[in-house]
Amino acid sequence: MLLLGPFVNGLAIIIGGSLGLIFTFIPEHMKDSILKAQGLVVIGLGIQMISASTDVIITLLSLIIGVVIGEILDLEGRLNGVGHWLEFKLGDKNAGNISQGLVSGSMIFIIGAMGIVGGLDAGMRGDNTVFYTKSFMDFFIALVMTTTYGLGVIISGIPAFFYEALITLGAKGFAQFIPESVLSTMTKQVSATGGVIIFAIGLNMMNVTKTRVGNMIPAIFVAMIAVYIISLF
Repeated sequence: MLLLGPFVNGLAIIIGGSLGLIFTFIPEHMKDSILKAQGLVVIGLGIQMISASTDVIITLLSLIIGVVIGEILDLEGRLNGVGHWLEFKLGDKNAGNISQGLVSGSMIFIIGAMGIVGGLDAGMRGDNTVFYTKSFMDFFIALVMTTTYGLGVIISGIPAFFYEALITLGAKGFAQFIPESVLSTMTKQVSATGGVIIFAIGLNMMNVTKTRVGNMIPAIFVAMIAVYIISLF
């Protein structure tokens, strides 16, 4: 089954988040400490991913162009809008929780080397090992994040599935005409670009900054396109 990996990952987020709802009684000071501990780990992960960059200039240009596109489209505002609409429909009593959880959860679960590599492996070789490993990690991340952000984290499992499914299907299609060496470079470059965004998420979780990370999403796709274009020359 081609999309088994993305499905398992999305399901792990939903199940982990659902279990997290049980632990919402955890004291606020403890939640804050847990969230900051997560933030430190996320920052570390971001730094590790950034080190995979094959060309810092491409990373920088991808982020600049991507942010401009994201700001024009106001992607973060749209994600927040979806969250607020869900709050209204579901009658969430904690205003802002769903939108915050949806944005933060989507960024954590979607952006990263494992989602990209997992999609490429599943699409090109039918190997879901990376997705299964990511699912195990995301299960526990969702469990803890839900104690702070609530239902939005659980809902973020849905866009995570579609994102990974898109990469998997795309990999199966374009693998037929893109050399493996280019795919390897593309994966590393996209990982580095995503690492900067992950780093920004960690700083947000630590309350150091309030970066609109949702508007940085296009940078990932800009990086992919840039690597492909450069490979043509």
